[in-house]
Amino acid sequence: MTPVPTAMPPAARSLSARLLILTALFVMLAEVLIYLPSVSRFRVVWLEERLSAAHLALLAVDATPDAMVSEELKRELLGHVGARAVALKREGRRMLMLSEEMPPAVDRQVELGQDGPAMLIADALMTMTRERSGLMRVVGLSPRDATTLVEALLEEAPLRTAMLDYSARILTLSVAISLITGALVYVSLLMGIVRPMRRLTESMIGFRLAPEDQTRALAPGARGDEIGIAERELGRMQTELRAALHQKTRLAAVGIAVAKIGHDLGNILATAQLVSDRLAESADPEVKRVAPRLIGAVDRAILLTEATLRYGSEGEIRLARAPVGLRALIEELRAALAPPSGEALRWLNEVPEDAVVAADRAQLFRALFNIANNAIQAMGQGGELRFALRSDEGGVALEIADTGPGIPPARRHDLFKPFGGTGRAGGHGLGLAIAQDIARAHGGTVMLVRTGAGGSVFRLSLPF
Repeated sequence: MTPVPTAMPPAARSLSARLLILTALFVMLAEVLIYLPSVSRFRVVWLEERLSAAHLALLAVDATPDAMVSEELKRELLGHVGARAVALKREGRRMLMLSEEMPPAVDRQVELGQDGPAMLIADALMTMTRERSGLMRVVGLSPRDATTLVEALLEEAPLRTAMLDYSARILTLSVAISLITGALVYVSLLMGIVRPMRRLTESMIGFRLAPEDQTRALAPGARGDEIGIAERELGRMQTELRAALHQKTRLAAVGIAVAKIGHDLGNILATAQLVSDRLAESADPEVKRVAPRLIGAVDRAILLTEATLRYGSEGEIRLARAPVGLRALIEELRAALAPPSGEALRWLNEVPEDAVVAADRAQLFRALFNIANNAIQAMGQGGELRFALRSDEGGVALEIADTGPGIPPARRHDLFKPFGGTGRAGGHGLGLAIAQDIARAHGGTVMLVRTGAGGSVFRLSLPF
């Protein structure tokens, strides 16, 4: 099936559009948090200005003879203040007063300087949202004389209108600031982040569709930030994967040819095995002398052919995890690897009885079988094979130690590669590779801890 290209998201759902919307929303949220104390402060200042105007009006009255003014001047002074009545108090006594003939009843009283920030914000919101505007009695110290208390009867409607006009101006300014900030952030992020990320995304999509096409390789830039690192790592990963895919394609072709050759080679070797068995029955002394070598060579060739075909036909390792007791599994392994009579093999199982891991029992047995079988064959006519449990961060580590001659340095580098290396002469190089594949399927690993003239130690690490 031809892979369907992954479409880029539409503009409305792109990263840049989301960033623009989120920036505008966050700026508006910040403006709201600033607006609430600001509008409450506007209300206080508006009321203080009225009290200051009331103080000036009363001082003008005080400057007249007998503190009396005409009705026309009184209306003009009250109109300038925007009040129905004003009064001035000193030392708790009302000294001056200027009012209409019969001011209406007061709906609410406001005392400036008595409320905290939260109460001022609540009063401001109530003033703007209250449907019916009444008459307020505002009491506060005069801004012009801290020893003078001024009272004023004010209509609430002008205050509400002024606050709504102020809110409209703040809203207009907030929208303008959010749009300008959002646009600047949008352009900055578009040029600095979104476009490079789009290049990375398009490169990944192109690589998925045609991994062997070198013309689609990502050309990393010279940026030193995280995106520059991601570009260079992606380019390096694409180059390495492209080379690995090219190599695996060639190996797959070689594998198909080997499978075909192996089938015919198996038939040829089967014939050679029959002939070698007949030769072993010959009475000729020279034939009896060379026959075992010929039989051994044919047997090794058959085993190599079978192991190669079996390894090539295996797919991904599938696990059926269950609790597995390691000590019992090693005892089962001991029975399966019992040496022929006459070989003095000392088997030491130092794994505790309560050592349990969650693993596929059959696959884990197979991995341990390959490691232990290599060790037994490396030791030859006898030796000591020891199994011990070691502490390992996040899991368990099972060590398999032998007393063989050790692994030659030339074979250590490719020890876990298929056909690349083996720990003993005459080996096929598949046992440790299979053990490593099984360990990795479990989330663990197999490693050579040490080797030398006193023997080799392998460690199979598995997570809890």
